[in-house]
Amino acid sequence: MKIGWIGTGTTGKPMVSHLIKAGNDVIVYNRTLSKCDDLTELGAKVCTTPKEVTEKADIIFTMLGFPSDVENVYFGENGILSGVNPGKILIDMTTSSPRLAKRIYDDAKEKGAFSLDAPIEGDDLAARKKTLHVMAGGDEEIFEDVYQLFMTVAENATYMGEAGSGQNTKMANQILIADTMIGVVESLLYAYKTGLDLKKVIGVIGKGTASSWSINNLGRRIIKKKFNPGFYIKHFVKDMGIILEESERMRLALPGLSLVRQFYIAAMNLGMENLGTQGIYKVFAKMNGIDL
Repeated sequence: MKIGWIGTGTTGKPMVSHLIKAGNDVIVYNRTLSKCDDLTELGAKVCTTPKEVTEKADIIFTMLGFPSDVENVYFGENGILSGVNPGKILIDMTTSSPRLAKRIYDDAKEKGAFSLDAPIEGDDLAARKKTLHVMAGGDEEIFEDVYQLFMTVAENATYMGEAGSGQNTKMANQILIADTMIGVVESLLYAYKTGLDLKKVIGVIGKGTASSWSINNLGRRIIKKKFNPGFYIKHFVKDMGIILEESERMRLALPGLSLVRQFYIAAMNLGMENLGTQGIYKVFAKMNGIDL
């Protein structure tokens, strides 16, 4: 069995390395081919188009940036669906549109192939440590067939339901992260203005009822002034846009998320799009005249 992997960026690359180190035969493609160099040293073979990956592999994973990337890689010239044959399994691990996931599923099914939408929860560090969480939508029997591959790159994997269910679960995850991140930033700014030791503050509130992954991990990055990306602000804005579009279609009001997205758009306007999501701290600090 050959595994194909398309998208070897910050999160995708360590996931591919886990598959190779587990003894899998892996072929890879990335738009910037040089990003595959580390993986070829581990034994991966490089293809020049998504179609070539699909023709040579039995199971094809994608880990991309935006829904437009997913649409191009699957439906574009020399894309995945132009090279798919009956029986092949397509797994998109990008955080993308639920409706696009259903479209990929339907097109794959027409060609006798199978598709799962299986976004992950976790950042680049979680990818390296294999502590990611996978949430999958599609046919349950196909999920069971590839479960061990998920467990090669993640801590757990859960089947969520029909096509699009993995993406919808990730959207719920992103809503909680977005709202929580604002709480993290405001709590740290308040503590800073009152003269408290921020490391001690996190040590206390990070163990009580206010505890969250964000305060204990991203909060610590903030106080060390480490704003490098585990997950890019520009990708987070994309996710929130998908959620709000889906919510409007369902006539669901999410005013909290709408407000949070405006702050993140402000961060992008200030040139912070390539910072990690904790970079929103800089926006709030600037609003309050705090010099970092």
